Amino acid sequence: MFRSLGALVGDLLIVLLFVAIGLIQHGDSLTTQNLFTVGWPFAVGALLGHLAIRSWRAPFALWPQGVFVWAITIAGAMVIRSLLGAGAELSFVLVSAAVTGVLMLGWRALALHLTRGERTPRERHEARARA
Repeated sequence: MFRSLGALVGDLLIVLLFVAIGLIQHGDSLTTQNLFTVGWPFAVGALLGHLAIRSWRAPFALWPQGVFVWAITIAGAMVIRSLLGAGAELSFVLVSAAVTGVLMLGWRALALHLTRGERTPRERHEARARA
């Protein structure tokens, strides 16, 4: 339970970090309103990704949970942005996908490494089978 909640919080923090970096890079002010305005489509995408892949089954797994949560996050965010007229130019999609991919999969890889001793024998076997 706590790991699955932790995985969702981890992804939402990554979304927040991604949005903050983007705002700073584009010279926009780092306000709560700007963070929310730009970030909520990504946060909704991350939540949809967690629900769609049922990430609570293996919250830190890179494959398939991490990859699918990341992909659904990007797809969901771009659909929402397009529907609202906020734009989803190819360059923005590619940069968003690359940065969030490295960050979302990167923190999961780190979490897997740091918690390797806490996994049950069954979880270790399933992790080896996926690799």
